Amino acid sequence: MRKAKPKKRVILPDPIYGDQKVSKFVNHLMYDGKKNISYEIFYKALEIVGEKMKNEEKSALEIWKTALEKVTPQVEVKSRRIGGATFQVPTEIRPSRKESVSMKNLINYARKRGGKTMADKLAAEIMDAYNEQGGAFKRKEDMHRMAEANRAFAHFRF
Repeated sequence: MRKAKPKKRVILPDPIYGDQKVSKFVNHLMYDGKKNISYEIFYKALEIVGEKMKNEEKSALEIWKTALEKVTPQVEVKSRRIGGATFQVPTEIRPSRKESVSMKNLINYARKRGGKTMADKLAAEIMDAYNEQGGAFKRKEDMHRMAEANRAFAHFRF
């Protein structure tokens, strides 16, 4: 490569929990630079999760982190063109991308859900992911299934 790698930007921790992961999640959730609204949605969703899952010994933040881990894919398939044919080559995902993909999947499937407010939808998706159900978890399972099905092309990895 000719150019140097761009520097990673430092993301400040969120105001309530002091966690960088929460800030990243809120950044993915944000539309049109409305970060305060994103924070409100996220914190409201965690409140709802806390209320509905009182019988769990974990806090709402721990439930959210566990849900994120459960929707985090380990492998993905990338299209690779070799001699006129396009192969779906399974590759491992680097850690920063794993985190990003899992957050985006959780948010996208929450947006597609039926519900009153975004906080309700997000809370429902977090609880489903925690219980290994829902759209985001299904997406991870599909990604793993695709990688497993195309394991024969793993030697084309780049």
